[in-house]
Amino acid sequence: MSSRDISQRRWNGWGQAGQEMALTADGAHFLRQTLGDGQPLASADWEQVMAQVPESRLPPSGLYSIKCEDRIRHARGQSLPDWLAMKSGDFTIFPDAVAFPTCSEQVRQLLAQAKQNGWDLIPYGGGTSVVGHINTHRSERPVLTVSMVKMNRLLDLDRDDQIATFGAGVAGPFLEAQLQAHGYTLGHFPQSFELSTLGGWIVTRSSGQQSLRYGRIENLFAGGKLETFNGTINIPTVPASSAGPDWRQLLLGSEGRLGILSEAKVKVSRLPQQEIFGVAFLPNWPQGMRCVRELIQQKLPLSMLRLSNSEETRTQLFLSATATQRQWLSRLMALKGIGDNKTMMVYGITGNRLSNRSVYRELKQTIRHFGGFNTGQPLGKKWAHKRFTFPYLRETLWQRGYVVDTLETATNWSNIPSLIEKIEHNLRHGLEKFGEKVHVFTHLSHLYSDGGSIYTTYVFRVADSYQETHQRWQTLKHSTSQIIVDNQATISHQHGVGLDHAPYLEQEKSELVIASLKRSFEFFDPEKQLNPGKLFNDLE
Repeated sequence: MSSRDISQRRWNGWGQAGQEMALTADGAHFLRQTLGDGQPLASADWEQVMAQVPESRLPPSGLYSIKCEDRIRHARGQSLPDWLAMKSGDFTIFPDAVAFPTCSEQVRQLLAQAKQNGWDLIPYGGGTSVVGHINTHRSERPVLTVSMVKMNRLLDLDRDDQIATFGAGVAGPFLEAQLQAHGYTLGHFPQSFELSTLGGWIVTRSSGQQSLRYGRIENLFAGGKLETFNGTINIPTVPASSAGPDWRQLLLGSEGRLGILSEAKVKVSRLPQQEIFGVAFLPNWPQGMRCVRELIQQKLPLSMLRLSNSEETRTQLFLSATATQRQWLSRLMALKGIGDNKTMMVYGITGNRLSNRSVYRELKQTIRHFGGFNTGQPLGKKWAHKRFTFPYLRETLWQRGYVVDTLETATNWSNIPSLIEKIEHNLRHGLEKFGEKVHVFTHLSHLYSDGGSIYTTYVFRVADSYQETHQRWQTLKHSTSQIIVDNQATISHQHGVGLDHAPYLEQEKSELVIASLKRSFEFFDPEKQLNPGKLFNDLE
């Protein structure tokens, strides 16, 4: 993504300006019937926000921009508090400047200036964080956001080692375009793929939709170059080592607290000969869970597998299919003995045609064994075509007076059913004191032999004001996050920690571990100038 492209993005929402995800008439009726009529809040315009931007505390310089437009566009991410702040125009705080380095040397210059002059630095990738990774904070020191957007080129491709070196600011589509021109792929496809960046994936421990084949980002990250206040750390690429702890593991998930990743080396794969996406339906949630667990534990080489519960299945069909299509599907499922409690399974098979045929045959046998029905590729192709567009639904629903947000975690198989029940029950009843309903649905998004990732979406009507809407979100977010960490699950499987999850990290990691991490980070950043407040509540 070039620096020019960011001006084509919505300044107060997700994605490219003018692009949207349409809502069917049936989908709109479904929401009204489920939650009641939504009444949208008025959104601030660009001029109102421009008038709020204070004078920068940094003098003009060739190292960075102090333009109001750049400072607005880099002040917030995509969390729900960010969304409400942008829509209301109440940004409250902006970075003093935004830098756009083009090489590692310029990153080093910025770090040297920050150290000498006492600036805070916030690394910025694609601006897609949903937990507050890139938010500007209140500080007596000037705050400089460092956008990596211009460091987006393929710098080297070692075909023997299958390792590619990129500027860390490369966004997903441009990364894949550069690799695929040479016959390779990284295979990392998070839902934010359109906008998020390689560096952002690494420092937040991202997970892609096809991680069953390619692995999570920690499996793909091979090495690179980290610029710190103490100097440059070149992380070598070796296939394996027993020479003490793997330092890469400290960088993964560090969220900018150690330094700025300027170059990243990643393990790439040759482009597959064939890729198949398909959809199957199982009779109910318990059968669906047994089916996907069996597929994972028998190590069938799928590239993707996710399972929607009955409510998500029903919701998706209302939002994306016509009444005729739903009736046709219901009649077909009824012939197969599958009723209204059906759950939808989306799968991917990636490889050469011969091996894919074998995997597909075994997959269909397992689906049948658990009473399911495989509809084949037509619905799978439709899913694949739209798989990165779901974030645009947030804008569509907002315009109709509804708020949509998500929660995600991971836990062991034995804990999944009870944890989902607790999460959904808490969210569904969380706004009853306000007389409001919450629509809740869940899918298992990433699966492992010992457990899976729970991804829950919840929708509720906006309140009469932005402040009240934010308070209602806080009620739901805090109480459910506490349930997650109280019940043997991680506070984040794929979204990182940022600001929103920081209050729960110590309970998951323990006081001793948090203390050791802080000491490690303080070695590189004794004055807490690098993305302060993220990961830990240390802004006081």
